Amino acid sequence: MGETLLEVKNIVTEFRTADGLVPAVRDVSFSLQKGETLCIVGESGCGKSITSLSVIGLLPSNGMITNGEILYEGEKIHQLSPEKMRQLRGTKISMIFQEPMTALNPVLTVGFQLREPLMLHHKLSKKEATKQGIELLKQVGIPYPEKRMNQYPHELSGGMRQRVMIAIALSCNPGLLIADEPTTALDVTIQAQILDLINDLKEQYNMGVMMITHDMGVVAEVADRVMVMYAGKKVEEGLVEEIFDNPKHPYTNGLLKSVPNVDDPDFELEPIKGSLPSLTEEITGCRFHPRCEFAMDVCRSSEPPLVSLSNSHHINCWLESGCTNGHVK
Repeated sequence: MGETLLEVKNIVTEFRTADGLVPAVRDVSFSLQKGETLCIVGESGCGKSITSLSVIGLLPSNGMITNGEILYEGEKIHQLSPEKMRQLRGTKISMIFQEPMTALNPVLTVGFQLREPLMLHHKLSKKEATKQGIELLKQVGIPYPEKRMNQYPHELSGGMRQRVMIAIALSCNPGLLIADEPTTALDVTIQAQILDLINDLKEQYNMGVMMITHDMGVVAEVADRVMVMYAGKKVEEGLVEEIFDNPKHPYTNGLLKSVPNVDDPDFELEPIKGSLPSLTEEITGCRFHPRCEFAMDVCRSSEPPLVSLSNSHHINCWLESGCTNGHVK
């Protein structure tokens, strides 16, 4: 077991709306070790990105953590002032955003955006920051880095823009890298290159990587551990082998059955019936029960307990808790 880098304990993230507080993340807990990749998976709208934004302190102005704790190397970072949180971001925690064209400033050169964190956090001169920025672009595999420093984001391809985002994220040698759907807008070849790059850099710097994705193929390629979320809740967590070879939650099974299998000519996709509930929809019991083919009476009336199947494999489901015909044994 490696050294614990990040601990998230029972966080609840809510948004102020005209109808009152609306929960987007509901009592979620997990941890991340140095040199480990944790993939958080689930459908769009299940709370993955809000969980990551809660960790890095970049929630929208109407969002707030109303319960729980977030600890980075033992320090409670959710209680830090905005100024101290800004110092933490970039130096210890960095993020690769989903769409680099919106994350990068279109009116500033690549070089300006690369130099900024180096000059701000490491107090480098412009000349020193330019030199280090060129080295970072080389490190992430961008050709002609001196030329790229003077170009604007729109002059680069999607893959290059994502590499620039990675270079900026790594500029101050963070201990934790959060990657929110880093390959969504890229073609398959570039996607594989970006994933290999993140994995190589993780091993080189012994970083912890928290990757947000809905692509189970990406999970299989890069994850050490997997956390499955549904409607703001964690429903299953385990080593990547446990999740793929022995999935226990019906929702996890549904996600895996919705992934095409080109090696099996008889394979048929089995989409999960129904759709994700809205954040404002109140559901008694397990939030997945309206879509679950195995739902029992107890699923509709009571929150499922946390069941530990092994030291690393945990599930929130009545099916694994000794329940039969809707009644606890």
